[in-house]
Amino acid sequence: MDAAQLSRWTRFASKGGIGKCIALQDCVAREPDDLMFLKDDEITVLMQLPDEDGIYLGYCEGVVGRFAAAYVQFNGKLKTPVITKRSSFLSKSPRPRSLTPSRKRPPSQGSAPSISRAP
Repeated sequence: MDAAQLSRWTRFASKGGIGKCIALQDCVAREPDDLMFLKDDEITVLMQLPDEDGIYLGYCEGVVGRFAAAYVQFNGKLKTPVITKRSSFLSKSPRPRSLTPSRKRPPSQGSAPSISRAP
């Protein structure tokens, strides 16, 4: 997981994720992506991992990682995550004029009326 993803998951966890659960027993991480926690630790659930039944992504003690549902008790029903596209929001927002570089157009020849002087 890169730093940008970690930052997004951490912000999501600070908002409560999709729910919370309590660890029923100690769980030692066996892989680098696993979440380690102790009995009675509160885990913020970030998402259920697709194609992996009973495996979730969670946040505990400043760490983001995978954990099995068998090791925890969920506090109520998990929320359904809402997925938004950030790029669509940014592309629709107007660009401030002060940030747009100004371009001076050179006068085009022949388009402006010429002034003739009488002799």
